[in-house]
Amino acid sequence: MKIDVLGVQAFVALAEQGSFRKAAASLFITQTALTRRLQNLETFLGVKLVERTTRSLALTGLGANFLPQARRLLAELQFSLQEIRETGRALRGNVTLSCVPTVGVQYLPRVIQAYAERHPDNRVRVLDHSTAGVEQAVLRREAEFGIGITGQHHPDLTSRVLLHDRFVLVCRDDHPLATRQRLRWSELREHTLILPGPGSSNRPLLDESLADFGSLLKSHYEAERSSTAVGLVQAGVGAAVVPSLALQAGTYPRLRVLSLSEPVITRGFALLLRKNGSLSPAAQALVDLIVSDSTRQAAAPARKRRS
Repeated sequence: MKIDVLGVQAFVALAEQGSFRKAAASLFITQTALTRRLQNLETFLGVKLVERTTRSLALTGLGANFLPQARRLLAELQFSLQEIRETGRALRGNVTLSCVPTVGVQYLPRVIQAYAERHPDNRVRVLDHSTAGVEQAVLRREAEFGIGITGQHHPDLTSRVLLHDRFVLVCRDDHPLATRQRLRWSELREHTLILPGPGSSNRPLLDESLADFGSLLKSHYEAERSSTAVGLVQAGVGAAVVPSLALQAGTYPRLRVLSLSEPVITRGFALLLRKNGSLSPAAQALVDLIVSDSTRQAAAPARKRRS
């Protein structure tokens, strides 16, 4: 049912001001416009609310009974609108985002911590998925935005590159390669490896980047998530090829990280938003912080080179 807010507003103004002239002036409209609004409301309700003669104006019995309800309706509407306005100004609210697990391990916690310091009353919900799952969560509006691996994305999404991450080898301190700092991919042939599984977003990137090297890598074990691969390394199962962000500093003291080259393989992470979509003020504040952080991180290597 459509609520005639303008008609209710006109009726309350008439009841409080006692004349069409004063009521119209209080609403900054003409008397003709006021009369039309009242008539539309009475037509919609099917009853008379106001009785008017050439010299007097009075509420009907139904009009007098309706007046308290009309005032309450307008007061509740004004309160709700004011609350929404203040929420927007204060950037308050709950945020749901979707991201690939690696982002949630190391990059995102730092940003969310900074966000929590600025907006302590806001709640943040993180959905971790594969890149395809991240896209679907954003498209289905289960998440306001997402962070996934760069590449081809759904045409209804826009993407912005946030950062790049390099693939490394992680091994335990008793592994034969533990004393090395860097090595070539070809040197991994003789070692027991834990590689991303077929369902991992990392697998297609590695397969494509190493296609010219033939059967360079032979996986003895496969793990869909990098965190699982790191756990297997800690247990001494083997060495794992993972993105550098998958290993959180200080979590596994016995693990060593080795740079891989020839070729250097990196992957990018992108911010995913719905085209022509709009973010809540709270989500927009988090997105702005993420973009600001990525810009600052990208500028850091350049500052180091200049110094």
